[in-house]
Amino acid sequence: MRLLLLIFAGLFTAVSLSAHGPLYVVNGVVVESIDGIAQNDIETIETLPADEETIATWGIEASEGVVLVTLRYDSPARFSTEGYSNFTDYLAATVKWPDNMPAERVSLRIVVDETGCTSIEEVLESTSRQFLGRVTKAIEDAPLWEPAQRKGEGVASQHLVNLKLPLHKELPTEPFVIIR
Repeated sequence: MRLLLLIFAGLFTAVSLSAHGPLYVVNGVVVESIDGIAQNDIETIETLPADEETIATWGIEASEGVVLVTLRYDSPARFSTEGYSNFTDYLAATVKWPDNMPAERVSLRIVVDETGCTSIEEVLESTSRQFLGRVTKAIEDAPLWEPAQRKGEGVASQHLVNLKLPLHKELPTEPFVIIR
């Protein structure tokens, strides 16, 4: 009976470990996912196989391999100004978009340069030029970020901004036709 319990426990552990995927390590720190990292911020990616050496180095969590990611910076850029914990909250409060206006959305790729200044690198989506203009003005007038750091020096980094205003309104659905 004891042997049966040990076999069952071993199988349960193996199944639960194999369901999690590879171990992600970013700049030497284990993370849950690398989905939020901009491609341009990645300097190198190295994959390690799930062999004895990898598991000995990284532990049983590496039973499906390890993905080592080295970023172009040691610490990411941070936006913090009094009253706002992130840049999107700051923009939502700064952009004047009245409640009686229809809901609008903008998705942007911005760059925070080595001095902490922000600029729009690419407009990914915008539902109106008027809304984009107001968001652009707010970004131009925004306080400085703390830039990303590499070996104690500021370096440029990219970030995604997704903003919809007014917050409580839904975007109108676009009409579509289903062809069968």
